[in-house]
Amino acid sequence: MKGWYALLGFLLCASVAMATALGDTVSLRDVGHVIWYHLSFGQTQPADLIADRIVWQLRLPRAILAIVVGGGLAIVGTSMQALVRNPLAEPYILGISSGASAGASLFFLGFLPPLISKGLSMPLAAFAGGLLAITIVYAVAGRNSRLSVARLLLAGVAVAALMASVTSFVSLSSPEPDKLRAVLFWLMGSLHNATWAVLPWPTIATLIGFGILFMLARSLDAMLLGEESAHNLGVRVELIKRLLIVLAALVTGSIVAASGAIGFVGLIVPHAVRMVTGVTHRRVLPACFMAGALFLLWADLAARLLLPGEQLPVGIVTALCGVPFFLFLLGRSNYGFGG
Repeated sequence: MKGWYALLGFLLCASVAMATALGDTVSLRDVGHVIWYHLSFGQTQPADLIADRIVWQLRLPRAILAIVVGGGLAIVGTSMQALVRNPLAEPYILGISSGASAGASLFFLGFLPPLISKGLSMPLAAFAGGLLAITIVYAVAGRNSRLSVARLLLAGVAVAALMASVTSFVSLSSPEPDKLRAVLFWLMGSLHNATWAVLPWPTIATLIGFGILFMLARSLDAMLLGEESAHNLGVRVELIKRLLIVLAALVTGSIVAASGAIGFVGLIVPHAVRMVTGVTHRRVLPACFMAGALFLLWADLAARLLLPGEQLPVGIVTALCGVPFFLFLLGRSNYGFGG
């Protein structure tokens, strides 16, 4: 497995370099010069101003956000599949993305006033919407001091439908076509608004989520056997279920607030990784993070370059890549949950 981790790490570093260099105006040498200039705190010769703006202000934050979003969605998808013991589970199963989309739509289309600074108001509104959605789901599913997985899934579907209807109503009520186009672009998933100011919150949330999930790896392994078996193995099942929901809300809400809802990353990456690592979560989680980051980096690069002069929402590219791959996985004769 160490060889696989080393390969994924190398590919990830190379992909960041390619994501910042591919395109017009700058070369790979310019990328190295700009990054070294900033990492040396200006002690070297200043980089070209145009190259500096393109690399440091535009492309590098976008590449880092792709790593955070792709890796975060992949590890949350892994934990959700362990929680509900369903291979179709993914990070948006609890209605968090729909709530975040509703909050962002309400703010962007003028139904909510600015909350703090202009650049952070929409992410904050999106996070608040996701938090409201998961609060409703948790209140419905957590009755009688026992968290029912079946009730959790049903409540997630219902709340997602409710929040989607709010988003649709708000969108149709908007009198400004330009704003409507912008919010629809964001709702399909996009990294084009990535800045250094946007990065800290999703990065911190994702790193916290990864660290806690890695510490819970043995409990996640036991959860795959079923709640009763996990309980017999000494796992505090109800506590683990609640903790996984809180982590999913924290990480997914932060990610959706920064990038919109990007589908299929948290669904297909865990399945692809388990084909190589098996189902042990101490192996799956690190590989999932790096594989998810790689997948979204290259999907975003394709979104930038496929149409000259235009940018596709990256959610379209992940769906175009993800659906055929997932159908291929399902069509394998030896396919089963966990590889």
